[in-house]
Amino acid sequence: MPVTALLLAATFSLCSTGPRIDCVVDGDTFWIGGEKVRIADINTPETHHAQCRTEKERGKIATKRLVTLLNLGPFAMQSGKRDRDRYGRLLRTITRGGISLGEQLVEEGLAERWKGSRRNWCV
Repeated sequence: MPVTALLLAATFSLCSTGPRIDCVVDGDTFWIGGEKVRIADINTPETHHAQCRTEKERGKIATKRLVTLLNLGPFAMQSGKRDRDRYGRLLRTITRGGISLGEQLVEEGLAERWKGSRRNWCV
């Protein structure tokens, strides 16, 4: 499958109850135009099913940071080897000006590079 990139922009907020159009679920998942997207190159602490208080707190920080990063202007969503994950979410690398927003979260200590499985943030 060919790699495709779309340039998009929206105004994002934190997801709440009701329709999810342009909102952020957590540090590595967001909705845009009613489609759920999982950032393919990172993993962040959980907020909804956190295993401990530390994970939940770190997850909230990563979530707020992703809202800020997405709201800084147009970004590209690039597909890779797989179009969707097992939950039906689009798998995309998100970039702005050629820089991965996921990698930016990693450099800020709010995420880890995706290694094929989730880590335990409570250790």
